[in-house]
Amino acid sequence: MDLKFSNKKITGILTILPEREVSFEDEMHNYNFSTAKSLKLKSALGLNKRRIVEEGVCSSDLCIKGLSYLFETNKLQKEDIDAIILVTQSPDYIMPPTSNVIQGYFGLKHDMICLDINQGCAGYIVGLNQAFMMLDQEAINKVVLLNADVLSPKVSKQDRNSNPLIGDAASITIIEKSTQETEIFCNIKTNGMGALVLQIPAGGSRLPSSPETAILHEDASGNFRSKDNLVMKGDEVFNFVQVEVPPLIESLLNKASVKKEDVDYYMFHQPNRFMLHKVADKIGVDRDKMPSNVVENFGNSSGVTIPVAITYNLGSKLLDEKFKICLSGFGVGLTWASMLLEIGPLDFCEIIEY
Repeated sequence: MDLKFSNKKITGILTILPEREVSFEDEMHNYNFSTAKSLKLKSALGLNKRRIVEEGVCSSDLCIKGLSYLFETNKLQKEDIDAIILVTQSPDYIMPPTSNVIQGYFGLKHDMICLDINQGCAGYIVGLNQAFMMLDQEAINKVVLLNADVLSPKVSKQDRNSNPLIGDAASITIIEKSTQETEIFCNIKTNGMGALVLQIPAGGSRLPSSPETAILHEDASGNFRSKDNLVMKGDEVFNFVQVEVPPLIESLLNKASVKKEDVDYYMFHQPNRFMLHKVADKIGVDRDKMPSNVVENFGNSSGVTIPVAITYNLGSKLLDEKFKICLSGFGVGLTWASMLLEIGPLDFCEIIEY
């Protein structure tokens, strides 16, 4: 599905990372794998260290930390917020919506929209789409998009497929109407037939968590995980990305009548360095234009890796400059999406710690 938006803009991006840092070597002893093979895995995927929350920290905590910082530094005014969108796979509660909890924490005005969206790797782009659609309403002038995931507690420490990858993070993106003529191109696709290649089997209504779902079982590769843990069919995910993402980007650029070499940066979801290098090569773009350094420094925080990639790699440059950027997210769902837009100059583009 092709989408197009006009006269909208991003005016600020903040990412919030936990202070707690864990290195690959710190946890290597948990894996049913030799040291040599573990280090080979580290090198191949570009693993190094990741940021994870302390016990008891939730998605809302990271978002509240970021919003508090923006309010205290006068980068955002409470009364200007007309809508809050929270994209997360790790809400604080089954009910109520976590966006409502955040709105209530700050005592924001009642005349606003709060919306939770359950999306993963493509969630940042899904959230931007929703924000742009909201801004078509006369009453809405400023949308706060929150993207947060705290998935490290859901990963088995004895699962070398997922544990070395997963990190926690949150982002806050401010989206507003623009007085200048702007065009934003987007496309999005979904294949629910492959939804279960990335899943947490237990914890929902289909299979509630219980003492039985917490029991660890060994898989054919020697990983131990329970039904309460994240399970990822890595080979299927890799093949899906290599087959579906390159034509998605080609279609997006064709729709926008933009040559791939005219795009300044390709800020993609960051599953791991190896996968991104393969995607860049298949699309035919310089690897330097597609940063792949998020997982090795912070971990894979699902869709939040896109704003982390922007703030980490561009940061203060976006305060004064403008870049044509292609965004893409792909994974959980299965959902894959891309977006082409100009970003900058921004009011803020930075990283803080929780």
